[in-house]
Amino acid sequence: MVFELLDKHTRRKKKHMKKAKYFTAEWCGPCQMFKPVMEEIAKEYPIEIINVDEDEDTPQQYDISAVPTVIIEDENGEVERFIGALSKADVINKLR
Repeated sequence: MVFELLDKHTRRKKKHMKKAKYFTAEWCGPCQMFKPVMEEIAKEYPIEIINVDEDEDTPQQYDISAVPTVIIEDENGEVERFIGALSKADVINKLR
């Protein structure tokens, strides 16, 4: 869970913030182009970057069949999924 010591309202908002799982691979050209975008977003939003070649269990658990894939989750689980690269603004809008 991501917390900063701010006021009570801000802590509550961060607690319920959406997060993303970004499934990627070193051999994937589109993944390599999209990775800097996701790393930039990860400075402000919780993003878990998962290399499908290093972690075979998590992609299988989420039924990942193509990369790059991003799964957006809230406290109740998956709310959205997309395959391919989006703009930084589009990803941030999905995380709001």
